[in-house]
Amino acid sequence: MSAAADKFLDPYTAKAEKNNLTPQQKIDGLHAIIKAAGTGMLVTRSSDGHLHSRAMTPAGPVSPSQTTLIFIANNASHKFDEIQNDSHVNVSFYDSKTTDWVSVAGIAKLSQDKALIKKHWSSTIAAYFGDLKDGVHKGNEEDPRVSVIEVVPEDIRYWKSTESSIARGIETAIDAATGRVAVPGELIAITKQEIQLTQSVNST
Repeated sequence: MSAAADKFLDPYTAKAEKNNLTPQQKIDGLHAIIKAAGTGMLVTRSSDGHLHSRAMTPAGPVSPSQTTLIFIANNASHKFDEIQNDSHVNVSFYDSKTTDWVSVAGIAKLSQDKALIKKHWSSTIAAYFGDLKDGVHKGNEEDPRVSVIEVVPEDIRYWKSTESSIARGIETAIDAATGRVAVPGELIAITKQEIQLTQSVNST
């Protein structure tokens, strides 16, 4: 099916797409939704093909142009086996107050980057590890279980609501009655090329 046919059959998406933003404006909007949502769902694929998701909170962006998501996690958990099996992952965020959402599709990279661990370590993260009292697994930033999951995005899409929940409800009811398509927000895509552009600028 052609792109033109897709747009004809899916007028909701066609009307919602917003393409007149700069890459940095798109990233600013992305950061705002992730910050408001707080927790995302990291989806990985196991060796039997099943998809598994779990709630995780990313570390804050290091720079205004950052699109890579950084998670501090326990390498003894199943998600590390699944990422080693298939590094393609998805991370999604949803802000229930606004209905704004984000979907990040990318490649997960595993490491024990001490600089990143130190930069983002906190007592809250330590609580997820615990001190096993064996002299090695102390639940601190030197614990060998502590690792980094970096999700390097290849495609980012997000929805930004432009109306209040009351206005959305009224508009949807009117559009349903009149046969029009309700579009109470904007659908924004950050392409792989735009991601690479902003990351290269950020690294200089």
